Formats: sequence, structure tokens, C-alpha cells
Amino acid sequence: MEVVCQRCAGIDVSKRDAKVCVRVQGRGTRRTSVTVRTWSSSMPQILRLAEELAAAGVELAVIESTSDYWRPFFYVLSETIPVMLVKASDVKGMPGRKSDVSDAEWLADLAAHGLVRPSFVPPEPQRQLRDLTRARVGLFAERTRELQRLEKGLEDACIKLSAVVSDINGVSARLMLTALINAERDPQTLAELARGRMRSKIEQLTEALTGRFNDHHRFMVQFRLTRIDQIDVDIATIDARIDELVEAQEWVVARELLVSVPGLGKHGAEDLLAEIGADMSVFPTPQALAAWVGVAPGSHESAGHRHPVAVRPGNRYAKRALGIAAKSAARMRSGFLAARFKRLCARRGYNKALVAIQHSMITSIWHQLSTGRPYRDLGGDYYHRHAPQQALRRKIKELEAAGYRVEAIAG
Repeated sequence: MEVVCQRCAGIDVSKRDAKVCVRVQGRGTRRTSVTVRTWSSSMPQILRLAEELAAAGVELAVIESTSDYWRPFFYVLSETIPVMLVKASDVKGMPGRKSDVSDAEWLADLAAHGLVRPSFVPPEPQRQLRDLTRARVGLFAERTRELQRLEKGLEDACIKLSAVVSDINGVSARLMLTALINAERDPQTLAELARGRMRSKIEQLTEALTGRFNDHHRFMVQFRLTRIDQIDVDIATIDARIDELVEAQEWVVARELLVSVPGLGKHGAEDLLAEIGADMSVFPTPQALAAWVGVAPGSHESAGHRHPVAVRPGNRYAKRALGIAAKSAARMRSGFLAARFKRLCARRGYNKALVAIQHSMITSIWHQLSTGRPYRDLGGDYYHRHAPQQALRRKIKELEAAGYRVEAIAG
């Protein structure tokens, strides 16, 4: 097999150390030399490793790691030599006797023959945005858990407030909970605190607020509400920091382009921007971006037959943001995405139709960020305009399935 890299290094990183294999391709009667050493994962040792690899003339270093322990090695080594981060599943060796040393040797051998595919490592500003958006996702999840715990605490007190109100942390519900904490026990008085449209449910609220609320419940409800308020403050702090970073890196235009996609709000646009970035040159085609996100089907062909397979694993944060946006777009009354979802859902089912909507959205996003043009909706009647005869036949089949008889009238 052709050797494309004469001097390369394979680095298998763990928490405490890393096995580094330096491979120098032989020539003529000189045999290929392979040297394996163990280096500590501390910063001074990584700096020394960078100096030695540069002095040895290493042309490429390939890193494979458990968890995020690759980060110090990648950041430091990339300042002096070309570095490539690879997925463990892409460089899995032959089954048998496996060790860190053999893994490092295998990485160096793959790198020498050009059999490695780099993972996408975003630049530092995008990594900072990722940290912020992923922290915000965790805060939203924790806030949801606290609301669920609050509801369970009210159930223990025989208070059925969540059966009447849709948002247990809404304005009306919050006033009632505050009154309960302040030792108000009369259900009628509590129900009268309702605001807006909740005023029409005073009778149901009176029944729901009749329970056995004691001092322990008062303490726990106060504790949960304080936690929810603190999380809201933390989310607002991260939002402000994200806005500063987006403006500093001039990503405002890219964010507005993403917000123009149906179902994708400001938070979803920032989550996607943090994961895929604003530079689409990293992904040569929209299909490559869809595969990286994890909304493209895999390929399994054997003996001339193509077998259906599930979507490939991808970036779960980007897929989460796309999933939320796809559900919102599918519920819209009009628009191309809603029409496409209804069309596919009838034939392929809800889940497959939702993945198809995500694929359409990420394809559009690739073109938007590549051209700088906002989203252009094709319209809910796109399929009727694109294939009118097919749409007519489908309507006739629906009428005949309902028991009607359709006849064509000449002229």
C-alpha cells in the first residue's frame, strides 16, 4: 500500500498519560523504525512532546482519545505540527490482543498510509460558543426537572394545581404558590388570585387547591421555587454572554439567517451555530453536513440489494436543536415543511417524516450559510404545483376510500 506520510505519530491518550508511537518509513535497505514512549498528560510534558515531535520532523500526528482528554494534546501540538483527531470507531483495529501501545502503533500505521479521516474540531471562538450553549441546554433540562419535582411535591400535599393550569410556573400559578407559602389556606381566596384567562377556571381551581398543605410542603415548595428562580437568573446570564460573543465574532448575520427557518427560534439558531459554525467550507456538500449532524440515512448494500438502515449517529446537540425546530415546523398550518411532513407521515410514519424534515432543514441551512440568503419558503401548495396530476389522483383515491364514486366528465 502506498505510503503518503514518511514521518508520522500515533497518540493514544488516556486520563493520566499518552502512548506516543513515532513511525519513520524505511527506504531501500533501511527498515521502518517504530518508537513508542509514554508521556504524562501534564502541561510541561506535552510541551516537551511537541518540541521532540517537531525536532524529529513529524509531518502528521493522529490522536485518538477517551472522553475529552485529547484536548490538551490537540491544542498544544497543533501549534507546531499538523494534528488530526480521529474517532475511535473509525480506527478500530483487528480483534485480538489490544493495548494502548498497539493502538498507538496502529494509529501511526494508518496515518502513514492515509487511512484516517479527521474529526471536525472547531476554532476557539466557536468552542467557547459551544460551551455556553451546551451549558444553557443543561440549565433548561435542570429547570424542567425542578418543575417536575415541584409538581410531585404538590401531589404529596393533595394539591392538583397542575391538572388545571398548563404552566405550573406561570403568573397565576406562581401567585397561588406564593400565597400557600405565606400560610394562606382558603382555596377560594387562592383561586381568586387567578389572572387573565385563568379567571374562567376559578371553580376548578378552588377544587384543585383543596388539599393538605403543611409546613414541610411549604418548605419544599419554597425551596423548589428558589431553585427555579436561580436557574432563570443563570440562563439570563448565559444569554447575555452569548449575545456578546456573537456580536464580537460578527455572527449576527448568520444567526438571523438561521432564525428565518420555520420553527427555529433564537435559542435554536444559537445552538446550531455553535455546533456547525458559520463557515460551510468545512462541509463540502449539504449531504456531508446532514451526515455529520446525524439526520441522513446510512447505506447498506449487499448482493445487489439495498437494505434499510437507521440514521447514522451524529452531533446530539445539533440534532436536538433540529428536532425541536422540526416539530414546531410540522405543527404549522401552512408552509412547505408542514406540507412535506403531512405527506411523508401518512406513508412512512411520524418518526421517519420528522427525520426527513430535519434533513430538509439542514440542507436549507447549508445553502443559506453558503450564499448568505435567508430562507425562502416554497409554499404549502408546492406539491400541487409541482405535480398537479399526481395530486389530483391522490385526491380521487381519498374520495373513493371514503365511499364516493368519481367520474370524469368530457369537455
